[in-house]
Amino acid sequence: MANLSSVARSAYSDLLRLLKDDMITNVRGSLMTKERGGKVYWYAAEKIGNAVKFWYIGPDSTETRDRVKRMKVLHEQAGERKKERARLARLLRAEGMTPVDRSTGGLLLAMSKVGTFRLGGTLIGTNAFRLMEGELGVTLPLGGVANTGDVDIAQFERLSVALEDTVQPSLAETFSALKFDPVLGLDRDSVWRWRQGGQTGMMIEFLTPSFDAEEGIRDLPALGVKAQALHHLNYLIADPIHAVALYRDGILVQIPRPEKFAIHKLIVADRRRDGATSFKAEKDREQAAFIIATMAEDRPSDLWDAYEDAMGRGPRWRERIARTLERMPATRDILASCEAG
Repeated sequence: MANLSSVARSAYSDLLRLLKDDMITNVRGSLMTKERGGKVYWYAAEKIGNAVKFWYIGPDSTETRDRVKRMKVLHEQAGERKKERARLARLLRAEGMTPVDRSTGGLLLAMSKVGTFRLGGTLIGTNAFRLMEGELGVTLPLGGVANTGDVDIAQFERLSVALEDTVQPSLAETFSALKFDPVLGLDRDSVWRWRQGGQTGMMIEFLTPSFDAEEGIRDLPALGVKAQALHHLNYLIADPIHAVALYRDGILVQIPRPEKFAIHKLIVADRRRDGATSFKAEKDREQAAFIIATMAEDRPSDLWDAYEDAMGRGPRWRERIARTLERMPATRDILASCEAG
């Protein structure tokens, strides 16, 4: 692990900003807001024949409102932004930031183009961990802790139903073009996983939080797919952040907050069906340990708030976290030190 230079941190921030500018200028139609569940969301409304198509932009915020006001200028500057993104991406590679491999980058780019991340899809798992360098300001450790062949995307079912927007073209078409085949389960209509190139290829899975006793299969209408529902996932993907996947001139994706990611990994490591001593559980603990050690240095309050949030969600949450930390005494001590800030 090494700290990213101030030059790299500044370049990452600039590239992230430019990609957010592009996201809002890529939608079509007249800008408007809608209120749902007490929250305000931005849309672009485009009339197509006798119907109106709503393009979802995102939740209302000072940042979004500022971009809406500058929409005309942002459209005019599209060519300049593209050149600047390419320059910043080259700078970040030269400064030692880890690029995304070609296979993963191609998949994320294709999913981004059809609207997966704009519509609330959140990249989770090890691929999300790999994209936390810019947010944490450090390079990732080498080795198995950051290696994966899978891409996991999560979305809230309620958000997916409420958005009134869908990916276009469909993800099924996108995956087919990339030579991904659906992985059929016992219910042949409940496809929530795709695999590329047979049994050893990259796997992509869709997940959603479960608020029921049972973890079943749910629909995600905005993404046009089904998803496996899992407990504890609501904690992980609430209030996500944007991140840059360093591929070509950058891809804007959505990932969990690193502090929530770390605490969630403590939970996942204990509930692994293949056992708490498995390779996957060990990788969960290694990723959690890395983030906790990193954030304890400069963002201890954020880390402690995430820990207290999880511990306050019930005895099962506390038991799982405690059992994992018993295997990680050094990490447990670092986490405890964050209470004092």
